[in-house]
Amino acid sequence: MGFYDKHIVPRFINCACGTKPIMKQREKVVPKAEGVVLEIGIGTGLNLPYYDEAKVGRVIGLDPSQESWELAGERARALGIPIDFIGLPGEQIPLQDDSVDCVLVTYSLCTIPDPVAALVGMSRVLRPGGKLLFCEHGLAPDADVVKWQDKINPVWRRIAGGCNLHRDIPTILKSGGFAIGAMEQMYLPSTPRFAGYNYWGDATAV
Repeated sequence: MGFYDKHIVPRFINCACGTKPIMKQREKVVPKAEGVVLEIGIGTGLNLPYYDEAKVGRVIGLDPSQESWELAGERARALGIPIDFIGLPGEQIPLQDDSVDCVLVTYSLCTIPDPVAALVGMSRVLRPGGKLLFCEHGLAPDADVVKWQDKINPVWRRIAGGCNLHRDIPTILKSGGFAIGAMEQMYLPSTPRFAGYNYWGDATAV
């Protein structure tokens, strides 16, 4: 991992994913988490202030970047529930089958190299009846916006740590073995349209 990916990308993502519209999206989704929660791509801990401490017993944060987690700092120390950070030593999530009550993934399916395989892993560790909570940006519904997503994506991936602008989130979720329950979608206000189309809701493993 080079200097840019190790030291610049975590700060770039922390800034880009910490804008007011995106934080508002986190506020809609994160409080629904309960029990033992596996957060995929916990990064710099931007979701931590929104957990409902009365409903969550433990948070397990999974992320390949130790540098990102170190930036969490005060957010992690301020959380009134146990939190564990685990790295990603390989392709498989290093947890036992049926070991978590809820999986939370926000603004991470865009970056994971093989999101379908990752979702299969999330299904494996999720207890029967547990939920996947998601909030992601992705493929826009308008052809003119999609053209811009296609044009910008190669450069965007290089500067944003592998983030893709135009992944089809509903299709990826279904391909990964999940049935979508409630889902909402819209362009976020005050956000470039090529990067601002959001999908959020919940899903269960099938």
